[in-house]
Amino acid sequence: MLTLKTEDLSAVQLQDYLQYAIAPRPICFASTIDSDGNINLSPFSFFNMFSTKPPICIFSPARRVRDNTTKHTLENVLQVKECVINVVNYGMVQQMSLASTEYAKGVNEFEKAGFTMLQSDLVKPPRVAEAPVQFECVINQVIPLGDNHGAGNLILAEVKLIHINEDILDASGKIDQEKIDLVARLGGDWYCRVTAENLFKVAKPLAKLGIGVDSLPQSVRLSKVLTGNDLGMLGNIEQLPTDDEIDLVSQLPEVKEVLDATIGDAYTRERELHDLAKLHLQNGNAELALKIVLL
Repeated sequence: MLTLKTEDLSAVQLQDYLQYAIAPRPICFASTIDSDGNINLSPFSFFNMFSTKPPICIFSPARRVRDNTTKHTLENVLQVKECVINVVNYGMVQQMSLASTEYAKGVNEFEKAGFTMLQSDLVKPPRVAEAPVQFECVINQVIPLGDNHGAGNLILAEVKLIHINEDILDASGKIDQEKIDLVARLGGDWYCRVTAENLFKVAKPLAKLGIGVDSLPQSVRLSKVLTGNDLGMLGNIEQLPTDDEIDLVSQLPEVKEVLDATIGDAYTRERELHDLAKLHLQNGNAELALKIVLL
């Protein structure tokens, strides 16, 4: 494994390693305004939500690695402590990228990138009409992280109003994760798109206490078939099945077929039972899978 001391790396090298490894990152498409009324629109992938009540988002316009200069967004929020965080989806990603061009101060990136300015209700900076969700925010604090090339500036933005395009809502009025069609930033020129094909769910272990991977037999933990993800799903089950429950599973036709075909061959039996359990894990039936591997 390659091990690197950060103090030995240049700002450019650090940026490369960090941005490729710490990804995907959501994109804060921030519109701001200075005290003279000049509007700026720029994307930042050093961004996330950090509090629900109060609703706080943080994004960081870092000092430019190239020449250590600061960005107009940072200068604007120090003058007018407001912004709009516009959520970026696939339908606007190319225009969003264009808006990141380092235009001179006073140039309106809304116009350069072809976006529609929408007047905000509470804050001075306009919203991006094309964005599926727009957060009107006030700036609570700006925290500089240093004065070196690449040093960040944490902007703590408190969300005051949320505007949502109704086209991305489901029947219950919640945001549909498939419809919003989000994109995220990776390293270099790379992005990723959150499509229905690459979405998956992981059951949260909040309402129950999982048995843990350490409660599984060694033969299961060291399985040549089951992956770490498979073991995680098995370890999230609340309790081990009883002997009677395991015996009942042995009578299922698919299980009985494996047992009958592998009499006297423990190695093949274990592998095929684990293959069968893996199939049930892929279909979301972890409890049945656990019973199978415990036979």
